[in-house]
Amino acid sequence: MNAAALKRIQWRCRRGTRELDALLSGWLEAHGASLDASEFAAFDALLDRQDPELWDWLMGHAAPPRADWRAIVTEIRQRAGLSP
Repeated sequence: MNAAALKRIQWRCRRGTRELDALLSGWLEAHGASLDASEFAAFDALLDRQDPELWDWLMGHAAPPRADWRAIVTEIRQRAGLSP
């Protein structure tokens, strides 16, 4: 992934709430440099979802429909100490 793509997705992590910003940006900061093209595309597509839906997934109230999104959400939840 090039620097412009990384900056674009960093900007997309900025959401309507500080909590979502922190969860999404924190995960990207931790994993951004090591993402392959398919992981990057999955995270980019995940960011197309509305904030309430993302919040429900990240809080464990619902599960994303795609397996690659579930993997990302699981990693975000683990990183934030939200999952057992």
